[in-house]
Amino acid sequence: QVLLVESGGGLVQAGGSLRLSCAASGRFFIPTVWGWFRQAPGKEREFVAAIIWTGSTTDYADSVKGRFTISRDNTKKTVYLHMNSLKPEDTGTYYCAARSFGTMNSNASDYNYWGQGTQVTVSS
Repeated sequence: QVLLVESGGGLVQAGGSLRLSCAASGRFFIPTVWGWFRQAPGKEREFVAAIIWTGSTTDYADSVKGRFTISRDNTKKTVYLHMNSLKPEDTGTYYCAARSFGTMNSNASDYNYWGQGTQVTVSS
């Protein structure tokens, strides 16, 4: 059984920073792609960032480019989302996701493992 467990959410003022972490359990689990998504109240879940297993390729939503950085530590089966210059519109529940096959993309339906979500609130 594979579980993804996020941590690192919280309340921060606009302009501040947070680092989210997501650790995967499952002895033989090797994700080909890690992703982060978020969902604000009353809105659909949206893509934030993704990184392939090797770390050589990343992708970001236009709204977070230049402010967020995705990284991973394969030895720990952990993916991170470093969030800087946070804005109130970044508020939402952030979900870690992983694919065990396939290529990197921004479609939530293509990710077959999900975490429970961690809340990020940015005050103005």
